[in-house]
Amino acid sequence: MRKPKLGLGAMGMSEVYGPADRGESIATVHAALDAGVTVIDTGDFYGMGHNELLLAEALRGRPRESYQLSVKFGHLRGPGPVFGGMDGRPEAVRNFLAYSLTRLGVDHIDIYRPARLDPAVPIEETVGAIKEMVDAGYVREIGLSEVTAETVRRAHAVHPIADLQIEFSLLSRAVEAEILPTLRELGIAMTAYGVLGRGLLSGRWRAGQPTAPDDMRGTSPRFADGNVQHNLALVEDLRRVADAKGCTVAQLAIAWVAGQGADILPLVGARSRERLSEALAALEVRLDATDLAEIEKSVPVGAARGDRYPTAFMSNLGTDS
Repeated sequence: MRKPKLGLGAMGMSEVYGPADRGESIATVHAALDAGVTVIDTGDFYGMGHNELLLAEALRGRPRESYQLSVKFGHLRGPGPVFGGMDGRPEAVRNFLAYSLTRLGVDHIDIYRPARLDPAVPIEETVGAIKEMVDAGYVREIGLSEVTAETVRRAHAVHPIADLQIEFSLLSRAVEAEILPTLRELGIAMTAYGVLGRGLLSGRWRAGQPTAPDDMRGTSPRFADGNVQHNLALVEDLRRVADAKGCTVAQLAIAWVAGQGADILPLVGARSRERLSEALAALEVRLDATDLAEIEKSVPVGAARGDRYPTAFMSNLGTDS
């Protein structure tokens, strides 16, 4: 898979961070493509298909070879904000894929990945079913999302895995211990989501800031009273480094992730052209050894307070922090 320096995560254009402007979302996708961003990440369960339909509209008329679609599947949902686990059965893989191809209006998905591990289905069976879709021409490459190093190895033995999508930021660095070394040993890339800590590292979040009813940050442990004040104090220390570099806190956080290796693709969830422009400018920020040491001093490994997801979601993640 061709790797640009930045990918666009489209989830927030449909849900989880409160209301989004449809016209601005589409304009942001257009601006990203025009700027050379080619990887666009979505999930068939984002907004119950809304996100895929939105992208179909945004991508209409664009040459198919000019963008790459990364699609997650498998999360089961009910009406309202109800999640009902994962379905990684081979027959479900084919079913989910058929719906995604139709909603997106394309004849293939560039990289297709289960959103989480289905504990009831061996990963070999899920990946084997995607492999059949690769052989049939409906999928180009296979990816994974939020799984352990052991699961990566098992999946890779069935079919080469293109990349693992997992949370990685200055506030979430557990992947450095085992997962990232495993990926590099096997020649697998990493797509890093949550690079701004869902807004904590944006430099704009404030303690006590109200959230919309459908904004996931209202139930996120890292945004809970007590935790958020601690985490924002880390951000203020980071702001000192950013000011010295002449960039924003968000740009510094993105530049740090981008600088961790050419095999890591930062995924930014920009919902507006303004935020996208800020993120793209982060790619021009160069961090030397002194900068990295100052960043480490400001936000040491494990410094964040609070889990990255509510307790109910923590058991199916690739790392526990």
